[in-house]
Amino acid sequence: MQTTRRPLSLASRAAVTVLIIAAATGVAHGSFSLYWAAGGNWLVATLGHQLVSDFAGRRWLLFPVGVVKIGFAVFPLALAVWDRPWPRPGRLVCWLGAVVLMVWGGINTVTGNFVLIGVIDPSGGYDRDGMIGHAWLWDPLFLLWGVALTAGLLLSRRHVQQPSQA
Repeated sequence: MQTTRRPLSLASRAAVTVLIIAAATGVAHGSFSLYWAAGGNWLVATLGHQLVSDFAGRRWLLFPVGVVKIGFAVFPLALAVWDRPWPRPGRLVCWLGAVVLMVWGGINTVTGNFVLIGVIDPSGGYDRDGMIGHAWLWDPLFLLWGVALTAGLLLSRRHVQQPSQA
């Protein structure tokens, strides 16, 4: 017996669209972690000298970081494309991730830009390349990932129709 897949609703299509954006930003973030773990150096200066020196000789630690980022990036999209009610624990993990991504990305993007324009003046100075990388690339990607994930979660909610009052 062949089952016919019903077309996605407008809200479901919108949810999938923003979850594709969330997945793409998360996969980009995770892919760079894997690239650096494998010894790549492109954009490594945008991480900041302190972070680079902390991982010197231990870049392999970025492999599990990259795998986890990519896994969490595609998980919500896979659930949405599956087009069934999401398991409650899955939604809870996604909501927690969305909040962490938005708070982390938002605070660090704003703080980094405040440092770059001189509103905040770190007493010990700062690594300009690293600050630019975090203020304009890595933390805004976290923020975008979190905002898109939040939108996808909101759009993918299953609404229960209430019986009309007679």
